[in-house]
Amino acid sequence: MPVVDIPGSKSITARALFLAAAADGVTTLRRPLRSDDTEGFAEGLTRLGYRVGRTPDAWQIDGRPQGPAVAEADVYCRDGATTARFLPTLAAAGHGSFRFDASPQMRRRPLLPLTRALRDLGVDLRHEEAEGHHPLRIEASGVEGGEVVLDAGQSSQYLTALLLLGPLTRKGLRIRVTDLVSAPYVEITIAMMREFGVEVLREGDGRVYVVPPGGYRATTYGIEPDASTASYFFAAAAVTGGEVTVPGLGTGALQGDLGFVDVLRRMGAEVETGASGTRVRGTGELRGLTVNMRDISDTMPTLAAIAPFASGPVRIEDVGNTRVKECDRLEACAEGLRRLGTEVATGPDWIEIRPGSTPAPDTEIKSYGDHRIVMSFAVTGLRVPGISFDDPGCVRKTFPGFHEAFAALRGQLPGEGVSGWVSN
Repeated sequence: MPVVDIPGSKSITARALFLAAAADGVTTLRRPLRSDDTEGFAEGLTRLGYRVGRTPDAWQIDGRPQGPAVAEADVYCRDGATTARFLPTLAAAGHGSFRFDASPQMRRRPLLPLTRALRDLGVDLRHEEAEGHHPLRIEASGVEGGEVVLDAGQSSQYLTALLLLGPLTRKGLRIRVTDLVSAPYVEITIAMMREFGVEVLREGDGRVYVVPPGGYRATTYGIEPDASTASYFFAAAAVTGGEVTVPGLGTGALQGDLGFVDVLRRMGAEVETGASGTRVRGTGELRGLTVNMRDISDTMPTLAAIAPFASGPVRIEDVGNTRVKECDRLEACAEGLRRLGTEVATGPDWIEIRPGSTPAPDTEIKSYGDHRIVMSFAVTGLRVPGISFDDPGCVRKTFPGFHEAFAALRGQLPGEGVSGWVSN
């Protein structure tokens, strides 16, 4: 029975880096994810004057509750949305002149609800080119705090950034949220803030978040495996009739994306989640279904990629936010599936895949530089011979060793009908 060692969570590693930098004392992060995104975040902290010590299995960060150690910095956020949204917020709590820019891909992704909220809190912030996008400059003089209204309907990262900022303000924050997508990611943030000594309160209908001032305390924090990454390996078991166990992602897991296994269960897979991990076994049956994936939208491409093998239509709803990720994921999935000869329909926030024809072999999938498109269609490649990618290396964003790990798993899955994909 294959046991897959999944790298640390990108979402948790990014939050832990912010919390460690903001905390009073030295924090040790155990088993952090080492990928382009997280290395970019750590590099950004270094540019801001924080000390980040790195060994293969742990990172140590000297926290600075007063903010960046330098008075001026130019930070390049690469492709990382957490880097591009969290680091400017961290810098705003300090004192100095800080400029942030990012890759062309990240420059296209929206920032305005967050930067508008920061301006409402008195932060001197200016977008240098397109309003609501990188690059931006902050003339930081600390943040007083108070009440702010936020629309987090495009990304829960806007709310996470403000929650993380709250304890660094002089008066604390009271955040009224008008809309929220991917809510489980906010629960990750709140749980992690608790581990660093801060309790976030909810008021009214749960849409008001109250964050006290007073800062964070340093700690030693273990990073759990990435549940979004695990979805490809769970899906591999479901689609081949094989079995996969992922240790470290069990009943106490923080990440909502582990909920993807419940989708596989509805489709016919056997799922067992215990204290120490989760096991998925394919049964040879994949039923069609209609599913709302608003809260686990990063796993939408994983489901889309195995939908051609279902016994009926697969309709995924309430995932409009996936259009403003690394690429327009709804259309990227639809295009890839159409290249395979599968019938697909899309709307503003939904995609419907209608199985029927056998997917075409020797198909190149256009990745749009998006790691999740490549990793998802690698699962399709377990049943369709000769799938290839125009940019297989983009998986380095979250899992540099993905192709090697997936090839190793493929060798342990049932062989009949398992054809493989071409990684380069």
